[in-house]
Amino acid sequence: MIKASVLGATGYAGVELVRILSKHPAVSFSHLASRSYAGKALSEVYPNFKNVVSLELCELDPVAAANDSDIVFTALPHGASKEVIPLLADKKVKIIDFSGDFRYKSREVYEKWYGEPHSAPELLEKSVYGLCELHRDEIAKASLVGNPGCYTTCSILALAPLVDKEIIHTDNIIIDAKSGVTGAGRSSSTDYSFCECDGNMKAYKIATHRHTSEIEQELSLIAKEEITLSFTPHLIPIKRGILSTCYANLNGEYTDGEIIDVFKDYYKGEYFVRICDKGVLPEVKNVAGSNFVDIGLCVDRRLGRVVVVSCIDNIVKGAAGQAVQNMNIMFGLPESMGIDNAAFYL
Repeated sequence: MIKASVLGATGYAGVELVRILSKHPAVSFSHLASRSYAGKALSEVYPNFKNVVSLELCELDPVAAANDSDIVFTALPHGASKEVIPLLADKKVKIIDFSGDFRYKSREVYEKWYGEPHSAPELLEKSVYGLCELHRDEIAKASLVGNPGCYTTCSILALAPLVDKEIIHTDNIIIDAKSGVTGAGRSSSTDYSFCECDGNMKAYKIATHRHTSEIEQELSLIAKEEITLSFTPHLIPIKRGILSTCYANLNGEYTDGEIIDVFKDYYKGEYFVRICDKGVLPEVKNVAGSNFVDIGLCVDRRLGRVVVVSCIDNIVKGAAGQAVQNMNIMFGLPESMGIDNAAFYL
């Protein structure tokens, strides 16, 4: 059995990870750490775990967790991980980090978008960006994986085939993305309370959202040239789910069917990527609670553009589920082990 510890087990992403791992046939828990609830049983904080997970939450002790584990998941806030992970890096333990601290190859890009110095830049070179469908071989050899952001996972997978096959011009990509409220985390502000969100929709962090730089980094690597794009996130009144609508100018004349075939070929054999047939577009209810990403598209021949729509669950494929997919790859397990369930739908 793989001995796993979760540092930050009571945030939304952390507790979703615990839920998934609790039924993983190759995993047992070592440490479940929480700064806020140490000393309490997990089922006291989340009663849904009664009779499922009986562990008591412990203090955050990275060294103890590393010494007792084969893998440590750090589901900590941005900024906290870069202080904790250096304590783990010299141990014989694999690490998957949920924050943005180890997703970047460039220290300068990180510091520009996060507005603070990176205290462990030497680890950026060792970290692998954990978007499984694009970096599987690197992940398999990695000891430190930066688990991708939720918006970035949804958007990159929607655009990667178009960029790689040079089907689109890359100088005017627009991403309009909408996310459920869990994306803000459990200890969020009044802006994300029920009364503020119910019956409401709003855009936020226009042209400044940190995930912009992640998307640009990965698409630039695919294109082998620098790509900049426009990314606008929106908050919508649902608990979980992301829908990204991506717009790009076509580099030639294509039909819906031709581009759909490109996507199907590009993601051939990818269990978690489902390409919709012509005339069918993704919906959040078809992925919520699952590790799947659904992708559909339509060519706007009048404007010479392609519109790609993608959907994921922001705290499964956009966080905890993808982390488990990464773990499976790192340990040579079947990639879908423990995360092959269908969506909730209702």
